[in-house]
Amino acid sequence: MLMFGEQYDRCSMDDADRRLIAELRSDARLPVATLAARLGVSRATVRNRLDRLLADGVIQGFTVRLADEGDFDQVRAIMMIEVEGKGTEAVFRRLHGFPEVRALHSTNGRWDIVAELATDTLEAFDRTLAAIRLIDGIASTETSILLSSRKRAGG
Repeated sequence: MLMFGEQYDRCSMDDADRRLIAELRSDARLPVATLAARLGVSRATVRNRLDRLLADGVIQGFTVRLADEGDFDQVRAIMMIEVEGKGTEAVFRRLHGFPEVRALHSTNGRWDIVAELATDTLEAFDRTLAAIRLIDGIASTETSILLSSRKRAGG
């Protein structure tokens, strides 16, 4: 599991950084060679990007998540997203790189995408909402903070 800093400039991250973060969120133990192959770049490029993301405080460390560990101390929310035209896949790609986005779902009806969000503070939550709303192709959003969970996955 990756630990991310709350304060960093998302504008300084490009799609390659976001894809790298997404791969590491899936499995932070992936070897550099595997990451390079999946991203279609050299091992040196992956290593340089990792070094920069660590130095900039985007990635603040690597840790272990235990099976019974919950995220109950976090600000959790569901964000419904309406996408303009046929830009859904591009919006999915951009959202995938946000460490605060825990899950993404396509749906039918008024909303095209449902995103599950989690941050450590309300301030970080506010920054995340603002950054997501700036993504090209997003027409509108509606967000609900989760006050409590009555049933969680696996429970």
